[in-house]
Amino acid sequence: MNKLTLFVLFATLITACNTDKKPITISPEDYHASVDKVTEIMIHDIFSPPVASRIFAYPNIAAYEILAKNDSSYLSLAGQLTDLNAIPEPNSKEYLNYDLAALIAHMQLGKQLIFSEAKYDVLIDSLYTQWENQNEKEFFASKEYGLSVAKHITEWMNKDNYNQTRTMPKFTVDSDDPTRWQPTPPAYMDGIEPHWNKIRPFVIDSAAQFKPIPPPPFSMEEGSDFYKEVKEVYDISNEITAKGDDSEEVAIAKFWDCNPYVSVTRGHLMFATKKITPGAHWIGIAKIAARKSKANLIETVHTYTKTSLAIADGFISCWDEKYRSNLIRPETLINEHFDEAWVPVLQTPPFPEYTSGHSVVSGAASTALTSIYGDNFAFDDDTEIPYGLPVRSFTSFNAAADEAAISRMYGGIHYRAAVEVGVKQGRDLGKFLVDNIKMKVE
Repeated sequence: MNKLTLFVLFATLITACNTDKKPITISPEDYHASVDKVTEIMIHDIFSPPVASRIFAYPNIAAYEILAKNDSSYLSLAGQLTDLNAIPEPNSKEYLNYDLAALIAHMQLGKQLIFSEAKYDVLIDSLYTQWENQNEKEFFASKEYGLSVAKHITEWMNKDNYNQTRTMPKFTVDSDDPTRWQPTPPAYMDGIEPHWNKIRPFVIDSAAQFKPIPPPPFSMEEGSDFYKEVKEVYDISNEITAKGDDSEEVAIAKFWDCNPYVSVTRGHLMFATKKITPGAHWIGIAKIAARKSKANLIETVHTYTKTSLAIADGFISCWDEKYRSNLIRPETLINEHFDEAWVPVLQTPPFPEYTSGHSVVSGAASTALTSIYGDNFAFDDDTEIPYGLPVRSFTSFNAAADEAAISRMYGGIHYRAAVEVGVKQGRDLGKFLVDNIKMKVE
């Protein structure tokens, strides 16, 4: 065998080795798995509902921006979201897989935003090894770009005032004012995130842009509007609990509980049971919608991103009102004026009453999802199965939002005004987002 023959044979072998490297394919299910991992760790770490909404938003934005750069039918959010500048260009497009870079950016930001990073590393390390073995050049080119975009989004994220709010004082309870919120049993926790209205919004102009009408004037005089609201919560609770734990109203209350701060007392021990937040429930519904519609990867990421923006701004808007009106919860007044032994169906969460957070967020998220999938998108919501609750079926996102809102009255933790005004507040905010943020070329 002469030297020329050997050279040709060697070149052929090298070419064959290179062609054996298959392109890395990222499916919607891969993205769902990353979002699910974020949710799983947030539950473990017990993040408050407002903070959880922030954790969902930034990773989705990073992934969306990468995919939109490579798909002319989608529009960048740069210049549309507050202070967001365009993501960097890749150093080279050779071997760059935008889908892979988007997933890597999502995972990188998700890992940064939770506490238990080691739990995320298990998934990341496994996938990195798999991708490197499958196509080393494509993996490293995509990883480099995904991490550069994650860095860009991180720099923007770090200017949203979150870090500053970590150093602000705790909420001061005015125990001499009978109208003001008081900590509730069993844990009597401090008010959660009293400075959340200082977080930079994503889409809305300010935290107060969708400031709702005030709640009914406080008065425990029989016959006053406020008294009637307190009495209604008490009467509904007694009526539905008399039916037993299997009543439809109790089932609705428990399905939409989504309180990560539920405390359980056993003997001298008190511990928290771990549940998803209201935002996480709607992120779960976004996943259900994307799967049912057989959305491709960018359609899936578009769904998550639009929904998470609505949820995040919904919490900023709601928390602005909560600590402005600073209204006392039903449990405190019912125990004081009607029945000292009364306990609500759901445990009262640790922050002021008005407006209802789940109502606001459900109104906003349902409006965002309706803008993508339409008014009559029926779905089976299996989000709560991991927490021992059965599937509930809905004819539309709006129907689910209405049920989520009324669930707070069934649960005994909100008055009617907080529910009805809250869901309108969320829908108004959601409509503003839909009207002002353009994500698809029409």
